[in-house]
Amino acid sequence: MGTHRAEGTTIEKKHLVRRSAPDRSQRIRHIVQGLFVALNGWLGIQFFLWVRYFERGGKGLYVSRPAGVEGWLPIAGLMNLKYFVLTGRISPIHPAAMFLFAGFLLMTLLLKKAFCSWLCPVGTLSEYLWKIGKKIFGRSLRLPKWADLPLRGLKYLLLGFFVFVIGVMSAEALQGFMYTPYGMVADVKMLNFFRDAGMTAIAVIGVLVLSSMLVQNFWCRYLCPYGGLMGLVSLLSPVKIRRDADACIDCAKCARACPASLPVDRLTQIRSAECSACMVCVAVCPAQDALQFSLPPKKAEAPAQRWYRRTVGPLAVTAILAYIFFGLVLVARTTNHWQTNLPHELYMKLVPHANQVTHPGM
Repeated sequence: MGTHRAEGTTIEKKHLVRRSAPDRSQRIRHIVQGLFVALNGWLGIQFFLWVRYFERGGKGLYVSRPAGVEGWLPIAGLMNLKYFVLTGRISPIHPAAMFLFAGFLLMTLLLKKAFCSWLCPVGTLSEYLWKIGKKIFGRSLRLPKWADLPLRGLKYLLLGFFVFVIGVMSAEALQGFMYTPYGMVADVKMLNFFRDAGMTAIAVIGVLVLSSMLVQNFWCRYLCPYGGLMGLVSLLSPVKIRRDADACIDCAKCARACPASLPVDRLTQIRSAECSACMVCVAVCPAQDALQFSLPPKKAEAPAQRWYRRTVGPLAVTAILAYIFFGLVLVARTTNHWQTNLPHELYMKLVPHANQVTHPGM
């Protein structure tokens, strides 16, 4: 009897509740993703030309080194951030890495893991790989819980390793590392890893690509320590996906669409560190205001309304991400803490032999 009444209520809700306008969150998110991928592509081309100039002994086209490439050096960013906290000084080696790292953390603190699903080029690639895989293979695999949960812990183990190693370093050790040849050309070594990838590296990358095509967001879900850090920081974010049980029609579309396989349809708010604020669940929800990306509900002034939600829509997310990103870049530039200003002669000596430079701990 109770089951029939519940089913009847759900059917009744489906007929009475409709979304008033089509959701634009995914279109806006994909535009932001595309623009950030294009920006990283442009930085990559500039950086490659800069490296080639020094590899050719100063011959050919010279372009200035794009400091934005240091966004791909999160470990340097973490090291320089700790150095700044300990000393109040900004390291002159890879300072942009610190500003970008701090910016991405601030984005996460305000908007959960929006960096991962809105800006991160690797996250964007991972998302499109599983979509391509779904078209080729007809479906995406979801690992059983007994395998999924332990595998999710791998990214936190990797994160813990890096945090421990950097955590025990003193300010002098941090600065000393940055001034080693390895620290100064860490960005060049990163580029050379992909330029000169051996068979082992190619095989590993191939396995990761195939795994990402078969399992939704394989790298981000199981192996990315950067995403693990963002997930932990996102637990402090006041903005969350929130569900209105009265407006919900119990269709469970949100849970089926969630890239992180979270039970969105059974929770009033998503606190999980796995939520990336992609808003896919909001986009597929057919019920008006049943799901929202919002701040905690606030008591309404009108007696007839008990509570109202302070929604953070896709345009607001885009604006906040842009303000933080360009704001910190502007601060770094105006205070002359954006570029790594090493002597031209030093780069001429180090860049062509970057592959021979070893880690100081080896």
